[in-house]
Amino acid sequence: MTRIVRFADRSGSPQTGVLDAAGAVHAFGEPRVAGLLQERVEELRARVESALAAPATHAAADVLLLPPLDGRMEVWAAGVTYERSREARVAESTEQTVYERVYDAERPELFFKSVPWRVVTDGEPIAVRPDSALDVPEPELGLVVNRYGETVGYLIVDDVSSRAIEGENPLYLPQAKIYAGSCAVSSAFVPAWELADPGALGIRMTVWRDGAAVFEGATTTAAFHRAPEDLVGHLTAAQPFPDGVVLSTGTGIVPGLDFTLTDGDVVEIGVDGLGTLTNPVVGDPGRLAWLAEAADRPALRAAHRGPAASGVPAR
Repeated sequence: MTRIVRFADRSGSPQTGVLDAAGAVHAFGEPRVAGLLQERVEELRARVESALAAPATHAAADVLLLPPLDGRMEVWAAGVTYERSREARVAESTEQTVYERVYDAERPELFFKSVPWRVVTDGEPIAVRPDSALDVPEPELGLVVNRYGETVGYLIVDDVSSRAIEGENPLYLPQAKIYAGSCAVSSAFVPAWELADPGALGIRMTVWRDGAAVFEGATTTAAFHRAPEDLVGHLTAAQPFPDGVVLSTGTGIVPGLDFTLTDGDVVEIGVDGLGTLTNPVVGDPGRLAWLAEAADRPALRAAHRGPAASGVPAR
């Protein structure tokens, strides 16, 4: 299966291209993912097929894969889109009925999550807030949407969240959801035409602590309570996304209230057909201050990226 990537070559310059089955990169000649999302889905498909028909331009060892977001792209997310999510929000909240009502409402819960420069990718750290006693990863299917509202690809998203802060008052949602290290995405997205049935994908998550699994969960997008295109329609109904947008579709895996992420944990998320996203956890969002400089110098990310499987036992 081919994957669309954003990468830095040895010169440090960001580029985009397609990763073939052998791990080699075929550059598009377009430096930004935002540029790709100016195209209709059929135009992007033609670009991918043309690049794959030409010889590879970069060996896997010669590139640093970057989060596939840039320009004026944004990350948004949906909430309470699975029954398990509804149950968890009701259990943690002092205002339970708002989650009960939104689950079956015509209008979904949608919220802003991140700008591109704050997003981390595989092997890079995610964070928990020091002013929160209950923090969880939320594994989700992400839709890559072009400027025309067409879903052109799929990726993995970890919507890291403070259950303690959101549970205290739903109006604290932005503080629970938006902070340094709260948004991780896979380092590639799979073109929409390559994924036969996004409505039947298995999603798995394991949290490792000192080499042992302390949480394991699984779900499937077949349990999704809303159609993805319905979420996209609500998101794009009243605002333009000139460089495209990533829409994370909500989680069906939520640990119990007796579990919280802690410094040193490793979160591993797998989605059928999309691969795996693995991130170590740090207990201080200040340890992601390097993201500001890496926005202009992406090669700096390598120094903050351990092996993707660090802390995960060999299989």
